[in-house]
Amino acid sequence: MKKTKTFGILFLATAALFLILVATSPQAQFGGGPDPDAALAETPRLADGRPDLSGSWRSVGGGPERVPGGMFRRCSPFQENCMEWTNQSADFVFMASSRLDMNQPLYKPEHWDRVQELDQWTNLYDPVMTCLPLGLPRHGPPMRIFQTDRDITMLYRGGLDGGGGYAEFRMIGFDKTEHEENDIYAYSYYGVPVASWDGDTLVLDSVGFTDETWLGRGGFFHSDRMRVIERFTRTGNEMLYEVTVEDPVVLVEPWVMHPRILQSTDNPALISERGSCTETELEQVTTQIRH
Repeated sequence: MKKTKTFGILFLATAALFLILVATSPQAQFGGGPDPDAALAETPRLADGRPDLSGSWRSVGGGPERVPGGMFRRCSPFQENCMEWTNQSADFVFMASSRLDMNQPLYKPEHWDRVQELDQWTNLYDPVMTCLPLGLPRHGPPMRIFQTDRDITMLYRGGLDGGGGYAEFRMIGFDKTEHEENDIYAYSYYGVPVASWDGDTLVLDSVGFTDETWLGRGGFFHSDRMRVIERFTRTGNEMLYEVTVEDPVVLVEPWVMHPRILQSTDNPALISERGSCTETELEQVTTQIRH
């Protein structure tokens, strides 16, 4: 009788601990798994009839393929617990989605050596290591959007692509209908956008990028003549995010990235301010650790 009672207490305690862990997990906080009926809901619209993209959004599908899950890296034979986010650089070369995905930007032959050099020295050259924003298109879709009939504001969270990047934002007006001659010289991280509507799809056509950022981990650089075209299509509580990158200076052809599927969540995305970052060790980098 005592054994049965003890077992029951242990079972209840284990069940309670499991429920606490589930309730506090990121998946639970941001709405759990994908909602199969999200696209069937009525699409909210503003007074002008355009879809309202406002809300908190999370990725539920699409994006880079062949991305391993569960942890940042493999276990070594001498590790008892490799779930800790420590020393991920030692193994992330084998886990980086941009290296595993078959859909990669195709560079002109004269730029292959540079891609290889940047990839071998990512701990020195990757903007993630030098306090720079991830920029477009590497930062991916925004996590929270505020839209009016005159403009749209997009907020991006930090800690992406293996913990890199910082919280950033973009404010885009709908009154700019075409690029001006000097837009290509803006030298910005997120470009100078022109917003337009293709039916119910918001199209952001951006130019004027700095060449300091990368398209993705692996040395995938771009020139300052890059052009990024984003398409946001909301259907109910689901949104399709599509990106095409054009860079005739270094790429053979436009790079069409894997589309992503976003879903709105009732839990608001509370994004903290940009963190503090200072370069202190670049002059001491002497090893080719790829991350």
